[in-house]
Amino acid sequence: MNKQQVREAVAHIRQFTDMQPQIAIILGSGLGPFADTLDEAVVIPTETIPHYPKSTVEGHVGALVFGKHKGVSVLAVKGRTHFYEGYPIQKTTFVVRIIQMLDIPLLLVTNASGSTNLRMPPGTLMLITDQVNFLFQNPLRGPLEFGEPRFPDMSNVYAREYFDLVDQIALERGIALKRGVLWVSTGPSYETAAEIKMIRRFGGDAVSMSTVPEVITAAHAGIKVIGISCITNYATGILPQKLTHDEVTETANRVNAQFTSLVSGIIESVPMFQITKQGR
Repeated sequence: MNKQQVREAVAHIRQFTDMQPQIAIILGSGLGPFADTLDEAVVIPTETIPHYPKSTVEGHVGALVFGKHKGVSVLAVKGRTHFYEGYPIQKTTFVVRIIQMLDIPLLLVTNASGSTNLRMPPGTLMLITDQVNFLFQNPLRGPLEFGEPRFPDMSNVYAREYFDLVDQIALERGIALKRGVLWVSTGPSYETAAEIKMIRRFGGDAVSMSTVPEVITAAHAGIKVIGISCITNYATGILPQKLTHDEVTETANRVNAQFTSLVSGIIESVPMFQITKQGR
């Protein structure tokens, strides 16, 4: 992936819409239906966008949806690209570079994840407060194709200044939002019971196979980030049953109303976030 490829992708997108979104949302497994609620929607299939990597995972229909929610302009990303699909790590963050080039200042990342924390049962929504990158890969490795900084700061990668506001939105909507740390590993196999025991000891509250590369790239691009995990299952070894992707999508579908309400509240509150790009 290089900057010229992103320019060509953005040029293609601009043939269909000149909307300037105030927030972008990457929708995780089973959470894509939120994009269908947007008004004045312009749907651009990602397979038509030059250089855009194809999502091959069930529940990840590839489309960029530009629209409005309660008057706030939004870009919703349906169908993320995962490292385990065989793409180079930089390619999994292609959409974040599009968001950067579209000059969108705020990114809401969402995912379906497994809980390592008994206080976070399936159906819980978790505000991500920090992350652990166990991919052993970094999307910023290589030439400075998108400019400085070479060594971006990661001390506030999920914008702490927004935590209390998101908590208040959840409280007002009757959502018991938890806070926790997201751990990412490569997948596509689920973690073993021994690995989950290690993750718990190392401070991970939820495990995922996505999100972290996108957030690293957003930090480099100076984009503010809010992260929400939908806890779809207990991780391996916490309960005796086997894990399946069907369970993930089923739980995500079950809590879709709560998720949609929380995302709706965050979008409606965008004017309160007082967003400025981070040092870029």
